[in-house]
Amino acid sequence: MTVQAPDKADLRAVETIVRAAGTSFYRGMAVLPKDRRQAMYAIYAFCRIVDDIVDEPGEPAEKRAALDEWRRRIALLYVGRAEDAVTRELLRAVRAYDLRHEDFSAVIDGMQTDGETAMVAPSLDELDLYCDRVAAAVGRLSVRAFGDTSVAADVVAHHLGRALQLTNVLRDVLEDAGRGRCYLPADFFAAPPPRTAEAALARPELPEVCARVADLARGHFDDAATAMMLCGRDAMRPARLMGATYAEVLRALERRGWQALDRPVKLAKWRKIWLALRYGLA
Repeated sequence: MTVQAPDKADLRAVETIVRAAGTSFYRGMAVLPKDRRQAMYAIYAFCRIVDDIVDEPGEPAEKRAALDEWRRRIALLYVGRAEDAVTRELLRAVRAYDLRHEDFSAVIDGMQTDGETAMVAPSLDELDLYCDRVAAAVGRLSVRAFGDTSVAADVVAHHLGRALQLTNVLRDVLEDAGRGRCYLPADFFAAPPPRTAEAALARPELPEVCARVADLARGHFDDAATAMMLCGRDAMRPARLMGATYAEVLRALERRGWQALDRPVKLAKWRKIWLALRYGLA
């Protein structure tokens, strides 16, 4: 399939979205070759846009309509059509790296869950499905853009996506509670499980619940690392970097403990640089 040359204005528009997000993602993707890096920027821009639809103020019906519009735009990619800078760059990525429709759809499904449901103490199965949609599906898109379409690469996405999202859950317990959400699983609370985020924070077993989620995340980090050994080394470079960075965040959260959730955890700048050199260039 022919891959059209990029339009400079489209590239600038997509990079602007990525830069405006204010995360380390923009710099982290510098380890990729130019074409693959541009594909990852387009994937990130798509994720950022649909996430903002859910997080910004608005009526549920309006948010659903906006997400459905993105379902339509993604479907058009698979008949060779694009309507704006982001979808034109996504179309190039779909053609170049065989990105799958169902993975884009899963991301939107995950965002719709957040837009329509204030999730509180989901079951482990519900939490796992949520992690698959909002994180592992992004991973499945990403590993293809990185350069590996193998079954092992999808296994990396499966485990690393869950590890990253569970780390986010632990890092953001208080922030999520402020939005009426608690992603800590009901299975780890004493019966009956909490019905509100406020009630979850008041539970005496909360530190133990967080510790068990940390154990779950650590297991996924380990399984992702094992699967990476079966993948192309160069293709997995960004995945190794993301995994190492988030694993360090998880360790920092554990060192802080689960009694002081209001104390933020951030990696020192020198630590980020060391991780980038150790895993980004390996």
